[in-house]
Parts: sequence; C-alpha cells; structure tokens
Amino acid sequence: MRTVTLAFGTRPEAIKMAPVHHALAARDDLRVRVLLTGQHREQLEQALAVFGVTADRDLEAMTERQALPDLFARIVPAAARALAELESDYVLVHGDTLTTFAVAWAAFLEGVPVGHVEAGLRSGRLDEPFPEEANRRLTDILADLALAPTPGAAANLRAEGFDPARVVVTGQTGIDAVRFAAARGRLPAGLPPGPYVTVTLHRRENWPRLADLAAALARTAGRHPEFTFVYPVHKNPVVREAVRPALAGVPNFVLLEPLEFSEMAALLAVSELIVTDSGGLQEEGAALGVPVVVARNVTERPEGVEAGILRLAGNEPEGFERTLRELLADAVQRARMAAAPNPYGDGRAAGRVAAAVAWRLGLGPRPDDWAPSPEAGPDAG
Repeated sequence: MRTVTLAFGTRPEAIKMAPVHHALAARDDLRVRVLLTGQHREQLEQALAVFGVTADRDLEAMTERQALPDLFARIVPAAARALAELESDYVLVHGDTLTTFAVAWAAFLEGVPVGHVEAGLRSGRLDEPFPEEANRRLTDILADLALAPTPGAAANLRAEGFDPARVVVTGQTGIDAVRFAAARGRLPAGLPPGPYVTVTLHRRENWPRLADLAAALARTAGRHPEFTFVYPVHKNPVVREAVRPALAGVPNFVLLEPLEFSEMAALLAVSELIVTDSGGLQEEGAALGVPVVVARNVTERPEGVEAGILRLAGNEPEGFERTLRELLADAVQRARMAAAPNPYGDGRAAGRVAAAVAWRLGLGPRPDDWAPSPEAGPDAG
C-alpha cells in the first residue's frame, strides 16, 4: 500500500486539507499520514478537531515572534526527516504558506513527488500578498501534480509552461470544508443580535496600515449602528496591538478570540457582509452566498470579482471606508452580489484530489476536470 503524507502548519491549510484526508482515507489502496509543522498552534488544533483529524508527526517549528527565514530553516530539515520516517510515497501540500514551500522543498530534496492543492493562483504581483505569492509560485515549480481549484488557475499554470497533462482542475476543497462545518456549527455564545458584519484583517502586507484600517472600521460602525460587527482577532501580537485600541470601545463592535471553525462557518453563513484580507474567506463567502469586501489591492482569486460576489476595496483607509459605507447603505446592491454564481467549487473537490493522487501513483484513471456552472446562486457549481 502506498503512503500519502499531507503536510500543513496553519489553520487555513488544516481546514482545506481535512476533506482531502477523509477522501484519501476512504480508499483501500492508499495509506494517509499527517505531518504538522506547527506554524499555528491552538487554532490549528481547533480546526483539526472539527474534522476528527489527528497528526502522525508534529514538528512544533514555531517560536514566539519568529522571523520567516528562521522558520524556514527549522522546517526544511525537520520535514525531510519526518517524510522519510513516515515512508512517504507522495506528499500533498496546500496553498501558499511558508510551510507549503518549505515542505515542498524538503520533499523535492528527498526525491518524494509533491502534489500542490490549490495550485495556480496568481495575483500578478510578487509582493502582494507577501510572502504568499512567492510561496505558491515556487511550490508550483516543484510540483509533480498541480491541483488547480478553478479553470483560471489551470490556465495560469499552462501559460507558465507547466505540463498540461499534470494539471487537474478539482474545485476548491475549502468549499467542501465550509459547507460541512456550516451545516453543523452554532454561533458563538453570547453574541448580541444581528444583522452581522464579520471582519478579519491580518495579512502581513496590511500590517503597516492595520491601525488606520481599524480606525476606518470604527468610524463605519459608528455610522451604521444597525449592524453588529464581529471581529475574531488573529493571535499574532502585531495584529492585536494594531486593532484593539481603535475598536475595543465601539459599542456595536465585538472583538473575539479566534473562533473554532464550525462557529466561524456558522457566523459567516448568517452575515450580511464579510470584510477580510484573507484568501480563504473570499471563497467561503462565495460558497455561502455572502458578499465579501476584500481589503487588498489585488487578489489571486479574480473569479469572485468577475462573478460579482467579491469587491476589491484596496488597503488605503479612505477607499476601504468608502466601499464599506456604500455597501452597508445599499441592501439592493448586497442582494445582487449575494445572488452571483459561485465560481470556486461544488463541494466534491476532495474526491477529485484523492483520485488525481491515485492516478499519479498508478492506481486509477485521471479524474475529469471540474468546471463551474453559469447558474446563479451560492450552490451553483
């Protein structure tokens, strides 16, 4: 029996790889193992618990306020040893974190083929998001198998010269995950009444502006007391120190610890608007039919902008605030966004990933590529 090792280190990776774990484990011709780097800790464990996934190895690589070069230097040799100990025949990494590239590099050096889940996303700028855009591009170069979530991502890979025969369009595994969790989750206890606006801001390229973006959020909340703004604040101390002073005293702003994923999914599902600089929440909003304001200048998920479910607001506080006020004041415009087609997946991506890995290991046929449906609504796909 061949062994497939899933390697990840952050909460978003865990969420999007958990359905893949289940799909691989359901096969009788593959053995699945989980390697954690520990790039996140408490949040990672919460996400795994939702899906009943346990780790076979944990590198515990993260230390307090660790610089990215130091983290990379810790992950690579430890991951190489762990992949050998787990007798890995194939390695799956996800997305664009430092863990993704570091483990892919370790596997490459060990001669273990790598499949990249969520391959081919491109923002068009190497410095935004930073360092994620570089991580994902470098991982794609090393990959034996590119598991592209959308036809657009597959087109990016082909344009860069990746062998088209080794590109499989799967849909986004995060859609599988958020639908699973939203159906089972409950809202966090003690929330005041809605309607809700869910906020998450934490990306590294936004750190210099976080305090000003938080101030813009405070002013917006003051102008829209009819909404309850809910912000599960990232554990990173840089984020907390920037946003809490501006938002802690705003009456209709609720600052929470990071939510367990099923609670977060339940909150997203009942929100009127999502405000985020996260990549995954752009897709999750589309899957749940909730409009998303993206606090970034570019997105590697342009399909949602084209479909109309995402609105790029930039990260300059004035433009960001203007976009928020416009959408919060216009229920018709929000409803139009919510009715947009979902371009990211049909909830069956993980099965295609598992089939594609089996194909590369000589255990089955190549799965058919997924293509989005032109039908409107969050469940279209």
